Amino acid sequence: MGAESFDRELISNEEIADLNITEHMNIAITGHVDHGKSTILGRLLVDTDSLPIGKLEQVKETCQRNSKPFEYAFLLDSLKDEQSQGITIDSCRIFFKTAKRKYIIIDNPGHIEFLKNMVTGASRAEAALLVIDAAEGIKENTKRHSYLLSMLGIKQMAVLINKMDLVDYSQDVFNAIVQELCEFLEQFEQRPTIFIPVSGLNGDNIVKRSPHLSWYKGKTVLEQLDDFVIDKPPEDKPFRMPVQDVYKFTKHGDNRRIIAGMVESGTITVGERVVFYPSSKSSVVKSIEGFNAVPLTTVGPGWALGFTTEEQIYVKRGECAGLANEQHPIVGTRILAHIFWLGKAPLKKEKSYLLKIGTKKVKMSLAEIRFNMDASNLDHNTKNQVDRNEVAEVVLELDQPIAFDLPHEITQTSRFVIVDDFEITGGGIIVNAIANQVPLIEDQINRRITQWERSSIDIQQRFEKYGQKSVMLLMIGDDFSKKNIAKMVERQLFADGKFVYYLGIDTDGNKFETDTNISSISNDETRIQQLAEMASFLLDAGLILIATASGLTPEHLEILKIALSPEKIRTIWVGSERDTDIDVDMQFTSNDDIDEFVHKIEQLVITV
Repeated sequence: MGAESFDRELISNEEIADLNITEHMNIAITGHVDHGKSTILGRLLVDTDSLPIGKLEQVKETCQRNSKPFEYAFLLDSLKDEQSQGITIDSCRIFFKTAKRKYIIIDNPGHIEFLKNMVTGASRAEAALLVIDAAEGIKENTKRHSYLLSMLGIKQMAVLINKMDLVDYSQDVFNAIVQELCEFLEQFEQRPTIFIPVSGLNGDNIVKRSPHLSWYKGKTVLEQLDDFVIDKPPEDKPFRMPVQDVYKFTKHGDNRRIIAGMVESGTITVGERVVFYPSSKSSVVKSIEGFNAVPLTTVGPGWALGFTTEEQIYVKRGECAGLANEQHPIVGTRILAHIFWLGKAPLKKEKSYLLKIGTKKVKMSLAEIRFNMDASNLDHNTKNQVDRNEVAEVVLELDQPIAFDLPHEITQTSRFVIVDDFEITGGGIIVNAIANQVPLIEDQINRRITQWERSSIDIQQRFEKYGQKSVMLLMIGDDFSKKNIAKMVERQLFADGKFVYYLGIDTDGNKFETDTNISSISNDETRIQQLAEMASFLLDAGLILIATASGLTPEHLEILKIALSPEKIRTIWVGSERDTDIDVDMQFTSNDDIDEFVHKIEQLVITV
């Protein structure tokens, strides 16, 4: 359909600036196609004198010139494609004001083909208006939209039962629709704030009370808009800031590394220790930076900010910042989620997708479908795929750990979208983490590591001095051969001027004591935890660490990735026959030349 994004600025910027109004609110309006959303909005703008001077007359003149009867919807549906097809194609914004606050009303498409646009628009709203045609009653899309509003966490919803003039303003018709929708919404614990009988065409109960609806004693649409409660910034929640980017300045000896992002919840103050997840790297906030702004010491939700740290730690886009003394996000690679699928092709198990949460993108696959659900009737079934416009409860497997919260704790960091072939094809919320040992072990590793005072020489300085990047070469495979090969590689790299160290660990051995007291962590996981702790310091010192580990499993490798970050680990299989599910970066067999193998590793540590 190709309609471009369209902002309908129905009052001028000067008029907005002149208003002594500090409150702002986003309202989504949605409903089945042709149920009268645009008419209601047009009438609302006319009856509150919110249109620019001459706008109404201009549209009426255009209708007369084209021999078309005037409709209030024409005030909004001004895109050519929308008028020619009679449907709202894209989400768009209507600027509107009352004496109490300024509004952006997000007009969402009602046609089933544009549900993705509806989800995108409604996700930015704090409250919603759901429009139902009194003559047609509740349709499948009405139910889909109400379910999606609930799934997006929108709790405030006014249901406008429109076109009451077509049913002779019947209270019985109104009550029947109210009862039917309430029975449907109760299945997922959604309760509308109010039901309002209206006629967009005649202006009944939009701004003024209607003499035709004397049996209705509730609020008008305008009164209800001002009665909605604006969400308070989540300042009382734990601090969360997805890292958008890291900026480094070098001019005039400026060596700052500014970590930038948008604060989603909580507050951050200079002097507090910040931890980045899933890497668990941490440091103390040194300064809060701004462009041509007065320096701040504390920043809260909604701020786009940058901050520097006392120690020069290296984090990258996609990490999520939290505070060391607050509840931290959950970290894991398997999640239980409720999703809504919008792709033309179904969601299948055998295919790889991208999951985007905050600023992080990871590869994702569908591991399990708990149930499928038709959002129009909430009927459950079980299939091997999720089809377009279906809702499902699924288990998703990620190739890298992500940091997230549950929706009842911090909504902003529980939502995600799914991308397939550069197009958003689904979205959802994480409702639980699939239980595993990784979060417990991550806690233990992070607690131990943060007790140490780190070096003032940062990793970038070491890289420039040593001419090598720190990396762990993790050798697995044949127990005897890998140790011998590892020591040979260490000697050769050392002879070539590399800073290298060998460390072997058996998952069933007792190499050194640990203070871990988590009874659910097995002995072999404890050994991997110990290796991760040791490796974090050696890599921080800029060394090439060659490690051998026996009995390594994908779960063990996940622990190492949590502690060190995936790009710091290269796995090497030693032996001819591979008997592991672990993906390896290199393989060394008895037929390979050791000098050539060492040369490949040297190239690897220069480019990683």
